[in-house]
Amino acid sequence: MKNNNVTIHDISKALEIDSSTVSRALNDSPRVSQKTKDKILSKANELGYQRNSLASKLRTNKTHSIGVIVPRIARQFFSSVIAGIEETAFDAGYDVIICQSLDDYEREKKLMNTLLSNRVDGVLISVSMKTTNHDHFIAYQNQGFPILFFDRPCTLENSTNVIIDDFKISQEATEHLIEQGCKNIVHFAGPQNSQLYQRRTNGYKAALEKHNIPIKENYIFESFLMKEDGVTMAENLLALPKVDGVFSSNDISAISAMQYLKEKGIKIPQDIAFVGFSNEAVSAVIEPSLSTIKQPDFEMGKVAASLLFEQIKTTASLRINQTKILEPELIIRNSSRKKT
Repeated sequence: MKNNNVTIHDISKALEIDSSTVSRALNDSPRVSQKTKDKILSKANELGYQRNSLASKLRTNKTHSIGVIVPRIARQFFSSVIAGIEETAFDAGYDVIICQSLDDYEREKKLMNTLLSNRVDGVLISVSMKTTNHDHFIAYQNQGFPILFFDRPCTLENSTNVIIDDFKISQEATEHLIEQGCKNIVHFAGPQNSQLYQRRTNGYKAALEKHNIPIKENYIFESFLMKEDGVTMAENLLALPKVDGVFSSNDISAISAMQYLKEKGIKIPQDIAFVGFSNEAVSAVIEPSLSTIKQPDFEMGKVAASLLFEQIKTTASLRINQTKILEPELIIRNSSRKKT
C-alpha cells in the first residue's frame, strides 16, 4: 500500500543510496547519472512519494503561483484572456489562482488581501468598474511583488498595462455608423472613472467632431453596462429625437437594448443601427447579428503573463513599467448595415 508520508529517507533506505543523492535525483540534478535517476524515480513512484511543495516554497520564498482577478469569468473575453494566461503560466511552471471581483470594489480589495496572504509571486488584474482608490494595489507592490493590469488600465505611477487602442477603435466604430448615414448617435458609456471607458467615449466624440456632428451630452448614457442597463438606456433613447444609431461600450447592454427595441417595433438597423464591443459569442447568432469589436483576448493573456514573469524575475527596484497596446478589429455584421 502506498503511503502519502513517504520521505526521501524512506527511498534512500529502500535503495541503500545516500539521501543527498536521492534529493538531487528528484530535483533532476546533472550531478546524478540518468541510470540512477531512473532507479530512484521508479522507487519513489512505487512507494507513493509526493514532493512537499510547501516546504520547497518556504525554502525558496517563491510559491510559483500567480493570482488573476477578472470582473466576470463567464464573459467570453475574460475566459479567453485566462486561457492565454494559463497556457503561458503552465509553460513557465506556474500555478494560477483565478478570482472574480464581480465589478465590486470591496470584493476586489478582499481578493487582493487573500492573494497577498497566500504570497503569490505576482498578480494580473482587470480592475473593477467601481474601483477609484488604489491603496490595495500599492500595499501589494510595497511587499515587493509585481502587479500588472490588463484590459482596464490603472493610473498608478508605477504600473504596467496591457491594453487595446480603445480610442482609435471606438472612433472607427462610430465613423462606421456615420458612413451608414447615422447622424444622431447615442453612446452607451461605461463608468467614466475608468480610463478604458473614458477612451471609448472620447473616441466616439472624436468621430462626431471629425464629421462636424454636434456632440450632445444627453446622448451619452453612462451605466455599468449590464443587461438591465441596456433596457433602461433603450427606454431613454426613445425619448430623444431622431436617434438612428448606437455605439455601445459592450455587447451585453447593446443586445438587451436591441431586444427591447425590437419588441417596441423598432427595426434594426433600418431605424436604429447598432455597434457593440467585445464580440461576445451570442453577438454572431442573434437576429440581426451584432456588429462589434473583436479584442485580441487570448494574445492579451499571453502577453500579460509573459510580462509579469519577466517582472517576477527582476528585482523590484529594477522593474521597468510600460504600456503594451494591442490592436483590435471592427467586425461589421447586420445590425449596422443600413447601406448595401
